[in-house]
Amino acid sequence: MRGKIIKAIVFDLGNVLVPFDYSIARIKLNAIEENLGEVFLSFYKENYDLHRSFERGDLSEEKFISIMVNVLHNKIDAETFCRIYAEIFTINENVVSLLPELKKNYKLVLLSNTNEIHKKYGWERYGFIKNFAKLILSHEVNAVKPEEKIYKAVETFTRLLPEEHLFIDDILEYVNGAKKLGWDGIQFNGYENLVEELLKRNIHVHYPDKP
Repeated sequence: MRGKIIKAIVFDLGNVLVPFDYSIARIKLNAIEENLGEVFLSFYKENYDLHRSFERGDLSEEKFISIMVNVLHNKIDAETFCRIYAEIFTINENVVSLLPELKKNYKLVLLSNTNEIHKKYGWERYGFIKNFAKLILSHEVNAVKPEEKIYKAVETFTRLLPEEHLFIDDILEYVNGAKKLGWDGIQFNGYENLVEELLKRNIHVHYPDKP
C-alpha cells in the first residue's frame, strides 16, 4: 500500500452506496395482477443482454420501456413501469456518511453501470450525490464495467495518473478491471471491511462507528 498517493476515490453505486432489490418491484407488480411480478423477473433474468444493452446506452429508453410494458401484457403504462422499475433502492447510510469527510481531501467520482430510468426515477434524488465531483454513468459514455473505456472516462475527467485512483465496487470483476489499468481497488464487503481497507491505505476520516 505504501508509495501510492491516492488523489481520487471512485465509488460504485449499486450495492455499495444504494443496495437494490428487484423483489420490491415484483411485489408491486403482483399487487396489480397475480404473477405479473414473476413474469417480469423471469423475463429480466433470461434476457440480461437487454438489460446490458440499455445500461450501455445502445438501447433507447423508449424502446426498453416499450419492450417491458409489452412483456407485462400492457397492464401498466410507461410512467407506472418506470416508477416500479426504479423504486428498488435503499441507502447504505454508513457508507454514505463517509462521503463528506472523504470529499475534503480526495476527488470523489461515481462510476456506475446504470440506466436513465433508474437515475431519473430512483437514485438521482438522493442528497449524497452532491458529494461527487463527477458522475460517470454507463449509458452516458456508451461503455460498461469492466470495459476499459469506462475507466478511461474517469481518468479523462480527473486528469490524474492511473495509480492515483482508488476504486470501490462490490463486484470483483469490475475491481480487477480497474486494477488492470493501474488503479488501486477494494472489493466492497461491507462497511467495517471498507473502513479497514481505507485505513490500510492511510485514508483517515472521522468514522462514525469508530471512537
